[in-house]
Order: sequence, then C-alpha cells, then structure tokens
Amino acid sequence: MTTGFHLHAARGGQATGLVSRFDPVFWTVNFPRPMMAAVTTTAADALRVDAVFYRRDDLAGLIWDSVDRHDHALLGYETRRDYRDCRLSFRWRSSGVLPLDAVNGPVLTIEGRDADGAPRNWYVRLWNYAHGTPEDAAVAIDFARLDGGFLLPGERDPVWAGDVDRMFVSLVAPGYDAGGGALAVPVEGWVELTGIACEGAGSVIEIGDAVVPEHGLRVCSGYDDSYHLTPARLLRNALQLGYRGAITHYVGMSHYFRLEDGVVTLKGGALNGACAAWHADFARRATVLGYDVIWSLSYELFDAHAPEAWKQRAADGSPALTGWVPPSTLLSPACGEAMAYLHAVARAFVDLGVAAGLAPKFQVGEPWWWTMPDGRPCLYDAHAVAALSPVAVPSVRGMLDAEQCATLDRAGALLAASTAALTDAVREAHSGCETYLLVYLPTVLDRAAPEARRMNMPLGWASPAFDVLQLEDYDWVTAGDTASSAAGVAAAIARLGYAPARQEYFSGFVLRPDERAQWQAIVAAADVARARGVRAAYLWALPQVMRDGLIVWNIEGEDDMQAFDDVAFPLALGREAEVSPTFATDVVEGAGGYEMRSARWDGARTRYDVGPGVRSEADVAALLDFFRARRGPARGFRLRDPFDHAGEDVQIGVGDGVQRSFALVKRYGDSGRRVTRPVAGSVSVTVDGRATQRFSVGEGGVVTLDEAPAAGTRVAASFMFDVAVRFAEDRLSVSRATYLAGEAASVPLIEVREA
Repeated sequence: MTTGFHLHAARGGQATGLVSRFDPVFWTVNFPRPMMAAVTTTAADALRVDAVFYRRDDLAGLIWDSVDRHDHALLGYETRRDYRDCRLSFRWRSSGVLPLDAVNGPVLTIEGRDADGAPRNWYVRLWNYAHGTPEDAAVAIDFARLDGGFLLPGERDPVWAGDVDRMFVSLVAPGYDAGGGALAVPVEGWVELTGIACEGAGSVIEIGDAVVPEHGLRVCSGYDDSYHLTPARLLRNALQLGYRGAITHYVGMSHYFRLEDGVVTLKGGALNGACAAWHADFARRATVLGYDVIWSLSYELFDAHAPEAWKQRAADGSPALTGWVPPSTLLSPACGEAMAYLHAVARAFVDLGVAAGLAPKFQVGEPWWWTMPDGRPCLYDAHAVAALSPVAVPSVRGMLDAEQCATLDRAGALLAASTAALTDAVREAHSGCETYLLVYLPTVLDRAAPEARRMNMPLGWASPAFDVLQLEDYDWVTAGDTASSAAGVAAAIARLGYAPARQEYFSGFVLRPDERAQWQAIVAAADVARARGVRAAYLWALPQVMRDGLIVWNIEGEDDMQAFDDVAFPLALGREAEVSPTFATDVVEGAGGYEMRSARWDGARTRYDVGPGVRSEADVAALLDFFRARRGPARGFRLRDPFDHAGEDVQIGVGDGVQRSFALVKRYGDSGRRVTRPVAGSVSVTVDGRATQRFSVGEGGVVTLDEAPAAGTRVAASFMFDVAVRFAEDRLSVSRATYLAGEAASVPLIEVREA
C-alpha cells in the first residue's frame, strides 16, 4: 500500500458549497483554567453550551470567527468580515448563568475596526435586543443598525460592522466578580440558542466541500486539542478527509475532571458536565457516521489539580513533571486511590460510547514510570516505596547492578498489574470490551537506558494481556531514524509476542506548524507499518492534520507494485548517455536592459538521452524489454550518470549530540544534490575524520549512526550513486535502420526528484 500526500495551505479549485453564517457547527468556546465549557449542536439550527464555573471571575466566550482558523484548508469557510447586510435571530434559553437583564449578563462583544480602520471593540447588551424573559427570549440583531452600550439610547455606541474579526457572547455565573476568588461551590450552567437564522444579502458564505476517497489510514483525535470545537465539526473533517474505521480518541489530561477545592474529585461523577455533554454528542455522531471509537486514557494528569499523594516522585521527592507548559504529572501505579480514580474515569467514557450504540473499546495510553531528564526514575513516592522496597537507582542510564535490575523488574510487574486492573474495571462494566495498549518505543527502548524496559515494557504485558498492541515511535520517524524504528518494532515483538495481525501503529505527530514537512516521513512510516501486516495504521492526530492541511490518498495501482523499480538501466546502453542538467529560471528584462532573475528550483533536474548507446539488434531488444517492464514512464529506475556518480569525503552533517541520521548529498559549490540511490556497499563514513563501521544506510540514502556524534563533530561520507530516472515519453521509437545508418536513436530520460 503506497500513500500519496499533499499539504494544502489554501483551496485551489477544489469543491465548495454554501453555508449559512452563524451555522451552529462552526461556533467555538474559550475560557480560562480551571473552568470548563463545551459547545455541541442539538439541531441543524441549534447549539448548546454547557459550562462549569469554579471562580467568581470565570468567563466563557461563545465565539464566531470571521476567519476559519480551525478547519482543514479544503473544508473551511471563506473569510468575509462585513456583516452590515446580515440579520441574526435566535431563541435564547439559559440556566445557571447570569440572565440577559443582569449587570454583567450576556454581552455580544464585537472585535474589529471602525470605518476609518482604527481597531475597536463594541459591547452589545443582548437584553437590549431581546423580547421575552431574561432566561427565555427571542433575540434579533440587525448588524446594519446595531448599538453597543448598557442603557439605550443614553449610552448608545453605534457599531460599524464592516470589518469584524470575531464576535463572542460572554457567559458568567451568578456571583460573578472580576476581582476573582473561588465560588462557594462549583456552578454548572447552560445556554441554548435555537432557531438560529441569518438573513440578508450577506447571510450565506462559501465553504470547502472536498471529499477525499477512503484511503485506508485511520486517525486519532485528542480532547485537549479539540475541546473548543463542536464534535460535528471535528467529525466532518475526519469523514471528508477519507478516514474510516476506528478513531482512537485520547480523552486528555486537562479538561475532563471535576474539581473540589482545586483538586480532582469523583464527587458528582467522574466527568464534569461540559466534558460529558461533549463526549456524549461525539459518541452519538460517531455512531451515525459508522465510526468505532477507542477511548484512550493515560496515567497523565494536569499537575496543578492532581493530589500530591498521587504523583510519581524521584528519590529526592521531586514530582514527575512533563515538559508541557504548564506541566502535567504522572500518577503512581502503586497509589490505590489514584488508580481507583482512573478506573472510574475509564468506565465513564466507555459508558458514554455504549449508550450511543458503540462497541466497547478501551486503550491504556502510554503507561509508564516517569524518568527525569537526568535519568532518575520516579519510583519513590510513598506508595511505591511501600510496595517495591526499591534500592537506590541514581539513573537508569548505563549499566545497573543485579539489585537495581530487580527493583526495575518489581516496578514493571506493579505497572503491569495496574494496567490489568484498569482494563478489568472496564470489562466488569462492559463484558467483551476490546482492550488496547499503546507503547511509546523511543522512551521504553531508550538505547541510553538499556534496562529501562524492565519497568516500562514489563513481561506482564506479553500476549494475551491485551487484545491489541499499539506501537508509536514518532521521535524516530520525524528524525528520519528508520533503523531505530525497525529495531524497536522487532524488540517489542520479541519481548511481548503480539503477531502483526494483533498490532496497530501510530504514526506522527507534528508539534508545531513550522515543522509540517515532517508529514512526509510520517506518512511513509505508516506505509511501512501496513506493509509489515499490522491491523491498522493511525495518523496522530486529527487537529494537527486539520491545522497543516494534510491530504492523503492511495496511489492508484500501487497495492501490487511500487512506483520505483530498484533496478539499473543496462550499463551497456547507458554509458554513452548525453547529459543535460536543466534549471527553471524566470528572467524579466527591464526597459534599460537590466534583468531580474528568479530560480524556481533549488537544484538542477537532469535530462538524459541514452539513444547513443543503441548499437545493435540486441541493444534494441534489451531497450524494448526494459521499456515494457517499466510500463513506459510509469515506473522509475536507476541510471549511472557517466559524468557524475561518486562523492569523496562529502560533509553530510555536523553532530549536535542528539541527531543520529544524516542524508547523503553531493555538493556543487554552495548548492547540493540529495543522493537517494547510493550503490550498495559503496558508502563509507568518517566522524571527526576517523572512519567508523558503526552505521547503517537506510531508504532514501539516509545514514544512521549507532551513536549520535558529539556537538560540532564533522560527519562525512564517500560513496558511489545512481540517479533515479524514468522514461520521459509514453512512446519509444527505434528501428534497425537507425543504427545501421550510423544515426543515434533518441531515448529521453528525466530525473525523478525523490527528496
């Protein structure tokens, strides 16, 4: 299975449709920590906001953006900032929030610019445009005749709605005080807007409506990255981008919990009301669209609200904290109260899915004992000390003695017992629940900590402890370290014993938008996993797919063959090839004869003509056989460039103490050419001028060293290489008369860019 991909920054002729402005699907919510709010669609013309307030100054915003910053580039709505020809109406119903007529009651804040282009905000009190009661009223807004201000007409502030960035409705709890402070008890409130209608010449806007064919890849989603969107919006993107089957949904670590005095609690239920409402809607819509949902829960919890006694700790008492800002912490598998909490949370999410008609599926996501950046294991919280009697392990890096290894073995056994108890808790509520384990290989198989797998890939996880083993290795993938990926999979299979048919693979993710080029390696890694027979491959995750404009598709006919045949053009025919390096340069000549030149390509794309090598009937027969086998231009192959096929002591990188993989390159002054087809056995490598045999050469001409070279160290390589080419035309014309007359046939080839 070969997957094509593209990153779209904007639409370029793809299918579009029309959508009403203020369509319920496309509203979002925002709010400060630790409160929680969620928006769901209850009908084609209706939405509901559920909110949980903990502080007196908590304020949620129900937001309409003029610019679609959330949908995939091919599915977003058009930007139109002028609302003067729009009239919005809806019915308002609310409870648990300040009513329409109250001071600090719901206000429509409009952010934009005035008629002179100066930034402005207007504050439109909804009660001034409502008819009914403060908690049940019809609201009608004509943006061409709209005034801000609390009391009208005395405090009238005319709105100019011709250049609006966004608008939002503010929602606060009774007892609101901008000065802050905790509410006496948490307040749960809700607002419903029904019968939402937009009229006028500007009431309809264009929206992307592309539909990507099903491609076989699945997708993950994460609540911490999508809580502000409606489930309908999230699933629309998944469906129209071609993802089918199961969605692995990570419930997150920072938005699902209830709080009491700032600490997580099970009082009132495992999930806060807003989270429960969002996920109930998500489950219902997933069922209707034919998706399965695998509910994913980790041992990770937002640190600020985790009970101190639940946290994993290093020997000096330091809590396990991740690198997120603000940080999360890891719950101790030895803490019975913490594990009972996870049991309740897991059952609550699976309950929501089953109630919506979904089959029960549950994943334990990346459970592990945390390791500090300096190698200290977090095995020393009070519960772990009581359960493990651990000896001192100053660092898991390097060699450990027998007693230290025994400590890690006991920690691993305890971790395995805790995951078994977690899945048992779900199965007690839902017999037949399919269970999954997600293991992050770069951490549990860290080469610098060879014994760490004792505690973080325990033998208690071996088949058949879980129905499905899911493997993830995105740090290796995005670094181009294919050797570690292959070795990691082999090590996991050897240790845990799950056949490929009982494995699934997670490929990704891309943390920042400026790293979106990493999707190329991520998609390729998913293909490698599918080629080795895993049950399914997932991209992690849908919010990043939407953000970066990723489109994937199956390359037609590539299930049975690859687009490149790793065979060489017959040397006897190719050694007399004519070579034509070609650039693409735009040259604009001014009136005075001056030129402006712009190079559209970073390097040359070479054209070849191998016709001069055709000298006999046997040559013609060999050429025709080779042309037919390649199906003309359909399939690439290797060609030895008679003038450029070797590199000698070429610098391919500089060490930084972390990076192990470096791409082969041939240099031409300040420019270079990626070498993707080195000749097998021809590559030699030096590190800081000293030859080394501790490396491998992977696909695409990527050299991976066994150990990362020190910072500032020069990494160089010598090699021979072929060029990836294809036939330039669908038609090949040669005859006996051509070579008998001493004329050269024309057999054009063109270089194929592979990197």
